[in-house]
Amino acid sequence: MTGHHRFDLRDFRLQCGITLPHAQLTYQTYGTLNADKSNVVLYPTSYGAQHGDTEWLIGPGRVLDPDIWFVVIPNMFCNGLSTSPSNIAAPFGPERFPLISHWDNVHAQRAMLAEVFGIERLALIYGWSMGAQQALHWGALFPEAVERIVAVCGSARTSLHNDVFLQGVHATLTGDPHWTGTHFTAPPTRGLRAMGRVYAGWAMSQAFYRERLYETAGYASLEDFLVRSWEANFLRRDAHDLLAGLATWRASDISDNDVFKGDLAAALGAITARSIIMPSRTDLYFTPEDSEIETAMMPDAELRVIPSIWGHRAGNPAQNPEDEAFLRDAVRDVLKER
Repeated sequence: MTGHHRFDLRDFRLQCGITLPHAQLTYQTYGTLNADKSNVVLYPTSYGAQHGDTEWLIGPGRVLDPDIWFVVIPNMFCNGLSTSPSNIAAPFGPERFPLISHWDNVHAQRAMLAEVFGIERLALIYGWSMGAQQALHWGALFPEAVERIVAVCGSARTSLHNDVFLQGVHATLTGDPHWTGTHFTAPPTRGLRAMGRVYAGWAMSQAFYRERLYETAGYASLEDFLVRSWEANFLRRDAHDLLAGLATWRASDISDNDVFKGDLAAALGAITARSIIMPSRTDLYFTPEDSEIETAMMPDAELRVIPSIWGHRAGNPAQNPEDEAFLRDAVRDVLKER
């Protein structure tokens, strides 16, 4: 972790109807904001991730170059840094945490950008997974503020099949003996380890395992991969935060608000940003077929499928230079336009 900044939100009214007297949005910046503020890239975080987990793709020659762009990573609510069950003050708490939606995330982000930096327009929103969901929310809700979108392995609306996966993850984690029905009485180590095993089967493709690509990523065996990568990934996080993040994911829908009133076609049609929608060919829960349907409803969008067998993780290829190059090329292409 390279440090972070905090933006305070007073009397922050959530979409669910609850007001948080004190909320916080934690963020980090990379690069320098130019004089006319035309070089801003917003890079929201993904499920369970904090800015230090995703900043690997920021650097000279990487997907996002801070020598050119002013990159801002806002930490999604529920990730343990921004307002989350693990850090919220009374009368709320892990057993009484309100539903946070992406409507809430993007409105908080917009307030931070305007009040801290005077930023009203973004050159690009780049997001992977739940970060892509936030990018599409931005495009639909604030079309005048977004020039370009690169949405990687995400969706405008969580599909029914994706929701079944998320229900399975929720059931696995809350199957821990420390779960009371509303909260955990102690760290649910057994549930977190089980969650990692379930997640590993969905996040990587069948071909990834068939070809034993975990060995090329530095793991000695399948068990080594499952323990050191997947179990470890969730054991480092607060279980209440993970459950709250699942709730946000399940509720994700750019049309579920008073602006679009459930009309997904209208919400997607409102996105005027030049967009590249990038599913992975082998993603098991954000499928290319779903992305194709959504992209067809956007007025200025291109479907560009990542030809990878790394499944969902093709969109966050920290250990896969070939997929990183594919993402870098897409960002280069969209930024050189207009």
